Amino acid sequence: MDARIARARAIVQQEADAVRQVGDRIGDDFATVVAQIVDLPGRVVTTGMGKAGLIAQKISATFASTGTQSIYLHPAEAIHGDLGRVSAGDLLLALSKSGETDELLRLMAPLKAQGVQVVAITQGKESSLGKHADIVLELGSIEEAGDLGLAPSASTTAMLALGDALALVVQESKNFGPEDFARFHPGGDLGRRLMKVGELMRQGERNPRVDAGTSVLQTLHTMTGTPGRPGATSIVDGHSKLLGFFTDGDLRRLLESESRPDLSIAIDTVMTRSPLSISPETYASEALGLLRQKRVDQMPVVDEDNRLVGLLDVQDLLDLKIG
Repeated sequence: MDARIARARAIVQQEADAVRQVGDRIGDDFATVVAQIVDLPGRVVTTGMGKAGLIAQKISATFASTGTQSIYLHPAEAIHGDLGRVSAGDLLLALSKSGETDELLRLMAPLKAQGVQVVAITQGKESSLGKHADIVLELGSIEEAGDLGLAPSASTTAMLALGDALALVVQESKNFGPEDFARFHPGGDLGRRLMKVGELMRQGERNPRVDAGTSVLQTLHTMTGTPGRPGATSIVDGHSKLLGFFTDGDLRRLLESESRPDLSIAIDTVMTRSPLSISPETYASEALGLLRQKRVDQMPVVDEDNRLVGLLDVQDLLDLKIG
């Protein structure tokens, strides 16, 4: 085996061992921190210097995306005015392998004076940071990977794993589900799939509708004059309740059925009565599946009282790239 491959595998194994070690150390203090964050009136403020600071930023981002308000505080900037970002009711999550990072230690007195809870992620409770913290989530003694064993590697991987565990257990404790997650990730695949028909449907002037009794010819004018020309229209009564649906396909069948069709007749005579419809609360992915199953391109959207509220067009779903 190539020596470089062997070394890479050894380094990955060393980092994996560090994560397992941290996992084995998780105990009552971890549960206490979870409970505090779940009931926290303020935000989780993460901080750390250097590589630990980068991990702190990622942990903060994970908290924020899973339903817990969080910001990252650079410790060096904090002592030059950014402490104003932190207030009573917040919880400081401070990351330092050694627990002796000077920039972090200088924050302790002013933050404790404000009544900010301090949770340290560090090697041990006997460190200076550990002694100042209200709770310590211990990493234990961790040797960094590589021949020199100097570059933060195994320790930052362990910090990241512990921070992720903390954020995700808090998420589960808050019953933060897929719909909540989608609200914070509207540009992601899950966010698109969990969008609802009410967010996608065509409304207002883009939602063609005619009253019962309207002639076929006037109905055609409405369909062609609608922005986007969806090729369909809903037929409603005087209370906006859905009575029928008429599409380009219905028009083609009408033209094929008679040599000289009478376009002055009421749309009621040729519309599809009691058409398929969909609720605005239906998920986009479910709606796309329904359109495909029924082999239709459009569907009226109605509320719980069967009142027309919009038009769903398959193209709007395809544009989301969820199917």
